[in-house]
Amino acid sequence: MSTASQRTRTRGSEALAEALEALKTNASLTTLNLSENKIGENGGRALGEALKTNSTLTTLNLQSNSIGDNGAQALAEALKTNSILASLDLQGNLIWFKGLLAFSEAFKTNLTLTTLVLTGNKIEDQITRALSEALKTNSALTTLSLMYSPIGDDAAQALSEALGTNSTLTTLNLQGNKIKDKIALVLSEALKINSTLTTLNLGFNLIGDDGAQALSEALNAVWTVTTLDLQGNLIRDKIALGLTEALKPNSTLTALDLQSNLIKNKIALALSEAFKTKSTLSTLYLWSNLIGDNGAQALSEALKNNLTLITLDLQNNLIGDNGAHALAEALKSNSTLMTLDLWGNLIGSDGAHALGEALKTNSTLTTLYLQSNSIGSYGCQALAEALKTNSTLTTLDLWGNSVGSDGAQALAVALETNSTLTTLYLQNNSIGDNGAQAVSEVLKTNSTLTTLNVWNNSIGDNGAWALADALKINSTLAILNLAGNLIGDNGALALSKALITNTALTTLQLQNNSIGDNGTQALHQVSFSTCIIEQ
Repeated sequence: MSTASQRTRTRGSEALAEALEALKTNASLTTLNLSENKIGENGGRALGEALKTNSTLTTLNLQSNSIGDNGAQALAEALKTNSILASLDLQGNLIWFKGLLAFSEAFKTNLTLTTLVLTGNKIEDQITRALSEALKTNSALTTLSLMYSPIGDDAAQALSEALGTNSTLTTLNLQGNKIKDKIALVLSEALKINSTLTTLNLGFNLIGDDGAQALSEALNAVWTVTTLDLQGNLIRDKIALGLTEALKPNSTLTALDLQSNLIKNKIALALSEAFKTKSTLSTLYLWSNLIGDNGAQALSEALKNNLTLITLDLQNNLIGDNGAHALAEALKSNSTLMTLDLWGNLIGSDGAHALGEALKTNSTLTTLYLQSNSIGSYGCQALAEALKTNSTLTTLDLWGNSVGSDGAQALAVALETNSTLTTLYLQNNSIGDNGAQAVSEVLKTNSTLTTLNVWNNSIGDNGAWALADALKINSTLAILNLAGNLIGDNGALALSKALITNTALTTLQLQNNSIGDNGTQALHQVSFSTCIIEQ
């Protein structure tokens, strides 16, 4: 274990004793992770005392420990004199009024804590107002997380006022706090004068058209925010158009999350126009917005010339073969996009064929997610053909596409020459023993694949035997997921024998198979030597 970092995996008093001893004797300990150890209020008080004299610890994670108000008060008291601790995570600790009020007081004098996570505690309006007052004078805190607290209107208004004078906070997370338009309006006004905040998370609130309109106007003002998360709100396409219009003159926003709102293909059309102007946006999430083929086609036109977008998430958007064809055409000329997520759409074999053709010439895309489409064996074969010459794709996700054994065999042939793909997801594809045997054969010579997931593929003992033979030779595969198959004792015995000599595999998942006592015993004998076996 590193002397600079310690993660205790024991529980309760044993974990606490180990941590306290380390704080006293380890002169180089900088990170301590005690999450989910049930240390309780007594543990919080003991750690508070230790922090008063400790001069090395900079990061302390106490998530889910039920330290309560008394433990929190002790830690807050320590912060008044401790001049080293920079990050404190207290998520989910049953801290209520007294404990949170103590932290508000500590902030007024503490000069080193930069990150505080209070997510999932009982933060009432009075506490948020107290924290806001502290933020007006605190000159150290850069990250404050108050997710799912929940914060009322008065408290959110106090935070907005604090943003008007605070000059250090760069990240504010208010996700899941039932914030409505009224408060979004106040926050927007504060953002017009704040010059330090770069990340604002307002996801899963109740912001509608008026709030989104106010944020759009703020985008056009003096604005330093680079990441704006508005996922899961009530923004409709008409107002989303205003947001995209604001992107045209904006020169700072790099990541915009509009997942799961009420916008449709109009937003894609507007974004397409925004991308044609000078844009800084590098990450765009439009998951679950029903943009359809028309929206995908509009975005594709913009992607042909766009020079900034690196990640595009179009999950669950009713995109079919026409939309896939348009995106494929864009990939032939686009030179910046690295991640394209098309999970849960309506893309069939024709769309997959078009994407495969694009991959033959595209030289920037590294990750392609096609989970839960309908590409079938023909579409898989087209993608496999592209892999023979493509030299940039590192992750391919084909989960739930009915590729069958023919698709798996085509991929195996491609992997004979491909030297870049490191991660292949083939879950729920009915590849069977024949598909597993084909993949096993190529694993004997392939030296780049590190992760293979073939969960729920009707693989039996014959497939497991083939994979075991491959593992005796392969020296690069680190993660193999065989959960949810039909492997019995014979397959498990073969895998256990292979693991005696294999030193590369670190994780083998075998849950929900048909392995009996003999197979379980054999696997247990080799588990944890170099590989963690999950059953």
